[in-house]
Amino acid sequence: MLNAAQMREADRRTIDEIGIPSLVLMENAGRQVVAAMEAIHGDLLDSQVAVLCGRGNNGGDGFVVARTLAQRGVSVSVFLIGQVSDVRGDARVNLDTLGRLGLTVVEVADGQAWELHVSEVRECGLIVDAIFGTGLNAPVSGLIESVIADINASSIPVVSIDLPSGLSADSSDPLGASIEAETTVTLAAPKLPLVLPPAEIRAGDIVIADIGIPADVIHGIDGPRVELLTRSGARELMAPRAQDSHKGDYGHVLIIAGSKGKTGAAHLSGLGALRSGAGLVTVATPADCQAIVAGMAPEYMTHAIATNDEGLDPDGVDQLLDMARDVVVIGPGIGQLAGTKRFVKTLVDRATMPLVIDADGLNAFSAEPDRLTGREGRDIIITPHPGEMARLVGMSIEEVQASRLEIARNFARGHHLYVVLKGHRTLVATPDEKVFINPTGNAGMATGGTGDVLSGMIAAWLGQLLDAEAACKLAVYLHGMAGDFAAAHNGEVAMTALDLADHLGTSVMELTGRRRVDEEDGG
Repeated sequence: MLNAAQMREADRRTIDEIGIPSLVLMENAGRQVVAAMEAIHGDLLDSQVAVLCGRGNNGGDGFVVARTLAQRGVSVSVFLIGQVSDVRGDARVNLDTLGRLGLTVVEVADGQAWELHVSEVRECGLIVDAIFGTGLNAPVSGLIESVIADINASSIPVVSIDLPSGLSADSSDPLGASIEAETTVTLAAPKLPLVLPPAEIRAGDIVIADIGIPADVIHGIDGPRVELLTRSGARELMAPRAQDSHKGDYGHVLIIAGSKGKTGAAHLSGLGALRSGAGLVTVATPADCQAIVAGMAPEYMTHAIATNDEGLDPDGVDQLLDMARDVVVIGPGIGQLAGTKRFVKTLVDRATMPLVIDADGLNAFSAEPDRLTGREGRDIIITPHPGEMARLVGMSIEEVQASRLEIARNFARGHHLYVVLKGHRTLVATPDEKVFINPTGNAGMATGGTGDVLSGMIAAWLGQLLDAEAACKLAVYLHGMAGDFAAAHNGEVAMTALDLADHLGTSVMELTGRRRVDEEDGG
């Protein structure tokens, strides 16, 4: 994912160091936009398309779109929002080419000209927004603001090139007025406002277009590393199981979870681990909860933890660590009694194996978050929702939500651990300052227990992949996929965390291409 400066640098390296001319990149961009339009809207020969171009390179992309459509027999109207004399460089080359091909470009230099021609735009069935790209850094006003308002009011589908005009590549907060696109064809790599709220709603569906900038160039750009998790990337993290493998090959997960009234959290976390392929799962829970938890599923083992009037007895930590194998989850539903908090801190201090800390496990550190620190040879993964994150950083939930990316990145770096900040567009932040944004999932997942499933999933994948970053990325992506399948089956309102867990197998098969035979297929 690139910000404005990184996109400029990617262009520069491609042109100056790789030797691909800028005109070729512009030509590729325009043709990729047309390909996306045809894929989405089908045959455009019966359509009237309006292409609104600015005076910069985004407008140049628009001129290529107009030429390509016209050469394919599509009826195209081209409007330059500005003056021809202000168009320079590659954009001017493509503007002049339109003229030599006999395609009229209507110059809209002021509000009066727009009022004269806006009716022509309204008569079109599709609009291409090529006014501004990634270079905008101030709110639009005057003529451009009027154009944007009229386009949005028209209800005509809009395809934006790179970004909906009016958004900034550097922020997920809209600068002001912007195009509300149905589709955005973004060039080379996604940009923050396309995938993070509140701006994302203005971008519509996202298409990432390969315009010829090499992947090595994009990955080599300096600056903050923000990436969108993708289907192909998640699939690459999974390998087929060897036919002669056994349960010991897939990790033993110990889950410390549950308390009176919250035994379901222990069950859901255990189920998340089992459904994600853990070879063995043991759920350690208070002694008076053991029978309840054991009766919820026969597949995981259970272990009784001693308690006293203050919750979990810290004297039982060493016994648990002696039986722990590969990964430990601590926190779902354990409560916040004083003894339980001491138990959590003692275990985190003494554990030598990877830890996934969730829910009440995190709340134990809200008064002293600096104790929550990873160290060499022992990974820590925390999975807060915004309220838990707010308590760890001493902010309000609103402040966390307004700066999710920065807060997750800073906490991960400062505490040498992995942060999975849950919510819409769940984030995975790593100790080396990378941030991954998850596109899967839906509002139906805003129900109790879905986070418990995720904690078990992360632990299970960590036990198999032996890579904390990869485990977080894969678990988060599959968790959202399962949520999407559950919503499709039960609806967002009616779906539960158990529905999500029940669709984890479907998600894995869908991701790996092993098609499931459903009832509608006659299976």
